[in-house]
Amino acid sequence: MQIWYGAEQVPAALRSPAGPGSVVSIGVFDGVHRGHQAILGRVVQRADQMGRDGVRPLAVAITFDPHPRHVHQPDQPFALVTSLTDRLASLEAIGLDAVLVVPYGLDFAAQGPEDFVSTWLHGLLRARAVVVGRDVRFGRGNSGDARALERIGTHLGIEVEILDEVCSGQGRRWSSTWIRQCLKDGRVREAADILGRPHRLRGTVVHGLRRGRELGFPTANLEAATAGVVPPDGVYAGWLVRDQEEGPAERLPAAISIGTNPTFDDVPQRTVEAHVLGRADLNLYGEEIGVELVEHLRPMLAFDGLEPLLAQMRTDIEDTARILGVPEPGPIRPEDVTAH
Repeated sequence: MQIWYGAEQVPAALRSPAGPGSVVSIGVFDGVHRGHQAILGRVVQRADQMGRDGVRPLAVAITFDPHPRHVHQPDQPFALVTSLTDRLASLEAIGLDAVLVVPYGLDFAAQGPEDFVSTWLHGLLRARAVVVGRDVRFGRGNSGDARALERIGTHLGIEVEILDEVCSGQGRRWSSTWIRQCLKDGRVREAADILGRPHRLRGTVVHGLRRGRELGFPTANLEAATAGVVPPDGVYAGWLVRDQEEGPAERLPAAISIGTNPTFDDVPQRTVEAHVLGRADLNLYGEEIGVELVEHLRPMLAFDGLEPLLAQMRTDIEDTARILGVPEPGPIRPEDVTAH
C-alpha cells in the first residue's frame, strides 16, 4: 500500500487524463472499526468493478493527522483509539491501494465543502467515485453532508455512493465513541468485537523500577499517559506486538498490568507493564511496541507482602496462558533474567 503524507506526495500520473483515477473515502477512521471496514471494503470493491481494459482506479482513503479534535479543542484531553501507525496497518489489511494522510490544521479546516471536493477529490485524486457513510461531514464547520456531497459530485462528474449505517447484531451503530466507552468501563472484549480485533496500546518501552525483573517477572513498561485509550487499572491477558522490518509483526503472549501497583508506594504514575510469558531474554528498552488487550483478569489489588503478590502473579500467568490458548510457561528465576 502506498502512503502519501500530504498532497505533494500524490503521483501526478494519478490525475492525468490517461491515469487510472481513484475510488475514494474520507474520514479520520480512528480505530478502523467494523463500520469503517464495511465502507472501505466497498471502496476496494468499487475500484475492482470500475476497472476496464487492464486499467483499474486506485482504492484510496483520505485520513487526517492530527485528529481534528486536537486542533479545534487543544485544551480538552482526547486519546486516539488507534495510533496513526496502527491505523495505517489496519487500512492496508483491508486491501486499499493507497492512503493520503492530510496534515490537518486551521487553514485546511477553513475550506468550504465545494473547495474540498474540487481541490482534493476531483483535482488531486481524480476521483471517479466516492464511497462514504450517511453520517459523513466535511468542509468548514462540518457544513458538508451526504446530500451536499451528492450535489457537488454530480456537478463534477463523480459518482457518489452513500452507505447506510453499519450496525451490530443488536442494531447499534459501530462507532469510535462506543469503543471509548467500552474501554473506559474496562470492557475490552466488547471493544474488540466492535474493532474486529483486540484493542492495541502503543508506546516506547521505558525504564521502570526493575522490580518485576528482581521478582522473576520482567516487564516491558510504557507510560500510560502516552499509550492511547487506556482502560481502568487492573490485570489483563493479551499480546505484546513487535513490528518487523519485513513480514508480519511478532506477537508474544503477555500478562499486562495497568496502574500504579498499590502494593508498593514508590510508583509515581500509571504505567502499562507487559510480562511476556516464559521470556527472560527480551531487550526492549527504547523500542516502540504494541500491547493488545484480550480480556480483563482482575482489578488492581494491594497485597500484604511479597508472597501473596507472587502467588497471585503466578495465577495471573496461568489464567493468561489459558485464555490465549498457549502453553503455560515454567517459572523464571531472577538470576535467569538477562534483559528487559
